[in-house]
Amino acid sequence: MRRLMDTSGAIDDIGEGLRRYHLATTFGWQDIAQRYRRSRIGAFWLTINMGVLIGALGLIFGTLFRSPMQEFLPFICAGLIVWGFISSSLSDGCTSFISAEGIILQIKMPLFTHVMRSIWRNAIIFAHNLVIFPVIVLMVQAPLSWSALWALPGFLLVSINILWMMLVLAVVCARFRDMTLIVQNLLQVTFYLTPVMWAAKTLPEGAPRYIIEFNPFFHLVSLVRDPLLGQMPEARSWEVAIVLALVGWLLAVVFFGRFRARVPYWL
Repeated sequence: MRRLMDTSGAIDDIGEGLRRYHLATTFGWQDIAQRYRRSRIGAFWLTINMGVLIGALGLIFGTLFRSPMQEFLPFICAGLIVWGFISSSLSDGCTSFISAEGIILQIKMPLFTHVMRSIWRNAIIFAHNLVIFPVIVLMVQAPLSWSALWALPGFLLVSINILWMMLVLAVVCARFRDMTLIVQNLLQVTFYLTPVMWAAKTLPEGAPRYIIEFNPFFHLVSLVRDPLLGQMPEARSWEVAIVLALVGWLLAVVFFGRFRARVPYWL
């Protein structure tokens, strides 16, 4: 009975956070505005930084791998932008409750609001960085088709998955502060295991395919990157993402319900 009550409390918290979404969006905008206060370019510094990184890595690795720039530069551009959203969201998810300690301890507000605040902030950054992609496409004269619109439902499904991961990480990292650094290191390792800088088709014959097939981040990246490159994501990527969302949210709600009341004491 107590577990049912805990789960019900978690559902109420999440539901209230969704109903009061304007709190998360307002806080998210303020975070971006405060970070770049008094800057004339503002948040577009994020776009400039990402553009420089994409250009440098594209030229260096494209030359080393002898890949056609018309294919490689859009590939690495889309991959880095999507991966940047995923990794920065998960990193910020670790500190969602910690950074909002003052608000949580003084104001009665759904805890889920602070997780939504983090992902909204990173969605804004993602939107700024996405401006780079059409510029790259025009520069290298790469083809762009209407299939790019499939990136929208793909991004929505990616966000749904990232959101439950952030919720779990926010609770765990509030209790164990060292987990934030552990997660950041794991994300760095996962970056090299995920086809972001390299294409899955470049794996040599006989190489272990489980690096790709059992890597959920590969499927999440593919849902947004493939449409932008004029390709339809494989059905398996959709299946993995949907199953991951259903199972992940079920476990996340149970976990959040079990420890939600302890979060203020951990802070």
